[in-house]
Amino acid sequence: MTMKALFLNPPSYENFDGGAGSRYQAQREIRSFWYPTWLCYPAGMVPNGKVIDAPVEGYTVDQSLAMAKDFDLVILYTSTPSLKNDLKIAERLKEQKPSVVIGFVGPHPTVLPEETLKASWAVDFVAHKEFDYTVKEIAEGREFESVQGISYKRDGKIYHNAHRPPIENLDALPFVAPIYKRDLNYKNYFIGYLQHPYVSIYSGRGCPSKCTFCLWPQTFSGHTYRTRSVENTMEELAWLVKNFPDVKEIFFDDDTFTANLPRARELAKRIKDLNITWSCNSRANVDYETLKIMKDCGLRLLLVGYESGNNKILHNIKKGVTVEQAKRFTKNCKELGITIHGTFIVGLPGETPKTIQDSIEFAREIDPDTIQVSLASPYPGTAFYDYLTTNSYFSPNSLVNENGFQACAVEYPEISNEEIFRSLEKFYRKFYFRPKFIARILKQMMKDPEERRRRLREGVEFFHFLYKRRDFAKNAAH
Repeated sequence: MTMKALFLNPPSYENFDGGAGSRYQAQREIRSFWYPTWLCYPAGMVPNGKVIDAPVEGYTVDQSLAMAKDFDLVILYTSTPSLKNDLKIAERLKEQKPSVVIGFVGPHPTVLPEETLKASWAVDFVAHKEFDYTVKEIAEGREFESVQGISYKRDGKIYHNAHRPPIENLDALPFVAPIYKRDLNYKNYFIGYLQHPYVSIYSGRGCPSKCTFCLWPQTFSGHTYRTRSVENTMEELAWLVKNFPDVKEIFFDDDTFTANLPRARELAKRIKDLNITWSCNSRANVDYETLKIMKDCGLRLLLVGYESGNNKILHNIKKGVTVEQAKRFTKNCKELGITIHGTFIVGLPGETPKTIQDSIEFAREIDPDTIQVSLASPYPGTAFYDYLTTNSYFSPNSLVNENGFQACAVEYPEISNEEIFRSLEKFYRKFYFRPKFIARILKQMMKDPEERRRRLREGVEFFHFLYKRRDFAKNAAH
């Protein structure tokens, strides 16, 4: 008999004010929640599967435990920043029901399977890399010894099975949209730069880029962009349009949707028939022709990882895009009317006060519609983590501090971790507190009442975030 399986995005013990993002437990500038898509695939393959997204639903630990008590198998998605929190959840689950089988999935247990298993008595197994079929086989009652892609405990010992090959036929996986409709409230998912309500799906897995800091391709999904067929993707999109009639935007969460330009153009042309608004991740080097085709076929926004405005930093992280290319790309997007949400990182290899200033000036010059600035996060399994370890550039801080804020875990001879931490707020202020940007936002708010409400809410959250973050830094200094 197939086990009754719960796929749990764990709640936070701390219940950080401002809302923890659903990808890891940390406070964000503006509340944002992504769909737990990776959990929805296996949940659609197990007859008795169910997804619970505790951070998004606002479930407390006790509420989550109460909902989990009837399940025989619990799969928890964990990450490096949230691991300690998630281990506590696992132990509470095991205390409540000693017979429950608990598995951890995600990049962290992929890279550090033995360490994850040793971290708590409550974890029975961890899955390596893509866990769709792995979890399905465990739910079917197969013995751990026969399941590829796991490490597990037995009689006080830890065993490591062979890795499961990457899934090549992605069309064979179930659609996640029906699982969203069954288990999730799509109106609870929101991202500041996406229209609400939105739905996100994957049309492919993996990324061919070699960025040294990027977690997923290096540890989890690989450097080959494996794609669903256009027909299979269109079938799920048609299901979405029919079953989520009030959704305003569909986001393709592929690491780099534009990694395969011919396919991106072909899929865009097919999407045009659905008459929907969509957006996706992109590198800052897509040609004008492809951008125009996507725009003409309903593309509204590109999420672009610029990372830095200094060519040396871009070279150090193997970004594969230069500042000059990024400028041309952004200019083309503006000419075509494509909205850009640009992401930047401070604290990458080679960072100095000057390179941070270069990034600030670059962001102001290219002027994307919105930005997000993050502190460089060295995750185990990445080349960035290895670089910091080899050169002893780690600071004493963890990735997320006890107040729920992303901490600065790096420091270099030319710049301290405190300077990097403080530069994030400086970056935001220099970009957003410009008359040009303020005028643009006010114009948008005057035209659209819904946009006005959203911007006001985000503004309150943003200033609250900066205030609390500054207050934390001040107290830490004393």
